[in-house]
Amino acid sequence: MSIIAPGSTIGILGGGQLGRMTAMAARTMGYSVHVLDPDAQCAASAVADRVVAANFDDADAAADLASHCDVVTLEIEQIGVAALEAASRHAPLRPAASILAVVQDRSRQKRWLSERGFPLGDYRDVSSAAEIEVAARELGPLIVKACRGGYDGRSQTRVDAPSQSSDAWAALGSRPSVAEQMLDLEIELSVMVARRPGGQIVVYPPALNVHERQILAWSVLPAPLPERMAQQGEEIARAIADAFQLEGILAVEMFVLRDGTLLVNELAPRPHNSFHETEVACSTSQFEQLVRAVCDLPLGDTRALRPGAIFNLFGELWAKGPPQFEGALAQPGVRLHLYGKRGARAGRKMGHLSAIGETPDDALARVRAAAIAIQ
Repeated sequence: MSIIAPGSTIGILGGGQLGRMTAMAARTMGYSVHVLDPDAQCAASAVADRVVAANFDDADAAADLASHCDVVTLEIEQIGVAALEAASRHAPLRPAASILAVVQDRSRQKRWLSERGFPLGDYRDVSSAAEIEVAARELGPLIVKACRGGYDGRSQTRVDAPSQSSDAWAALGSRPSVAEQMLDLEIELSVMVARRPGGQIVVYPPALNVHERQILAWSVLPAPLPERMAQQGEEIARAIADAFQLEGILAVEMFVLRDGTLLVNELAPRPHNSFHETEVACSTSQFEQLVRAVCDLPLGDTRALRPGAIFNLFGELWAKGPPQFEGALAQPGVRLHLYGKRGARAGRKMGHLSAIGETPDDALARVRAAAIAIQ
């Protein structure tokens, strides 16, 4: 594989906050950045050299983007197959379209993982209210997720009893779905792995994640875990990346049950909200790591040099006008990251706070205190 050296141009499919932060890392390293996004004034537009304003299924626009780039990557996995194929005809696409084809469909993703022996919770493929009812009778309470689409808790619903099956099917738009058995969870984790085309792999320590309203509220890295469990999570992520022959980065979301069992939840072949703290905790952030991986440069150090934590900032904070951030920034070790989004609304991620500390608990306490100071 030939290195794509600084001074080249990186294309990013998607111009949200993840694209923005990836573009910032790429520009720091001397790359030019082009992005494709439906919104010409997307979050990444402020730091990109060029924005192709088009839908994610627009093959001609994806070809236009890639024809001006030396490599193309992504910050959102819901890119149309035709667009992915069109981009790959003009520049290396990393990660490959074949990986996106697996990840974009929850049923196919679970089948791919199961066939390769990765640990999963019990589930059923369902394509009718009747099949949801059968799954509820066999597995008990369920979380039913549409196979395609959905993010931050969207396109999924809870089924506590078989009698709720018809309502659940209607709520999901009568779409093919996956019915997952409700699990007795202790904690939720994620592990980020990076792999370059030449095969070098590095893995970040697991992050501990807490969700509210089915959206990540805060995360801390490294997760305070027994060494054996952290090692197991890292081994699973590494094995998945190798099985995919990944070129890029991949976040592996995991569940830890109360009995200590570790299960794979979902995969995201892009930067991940739970690893934003790598910008302050590690010498190589997830965004720089993505640039290194897709450009086939030596991968960076993934060790947590100091514990870090993040706390997401949602649109509710803007309901009465611009938030007052002075109190947050007065907290030691705290940084503010805003995404430049227009149109704050409830539940929309507008930015995050990050903090470092002597221990994971210390970093988390600082970032939570900063969040309280805003509110």
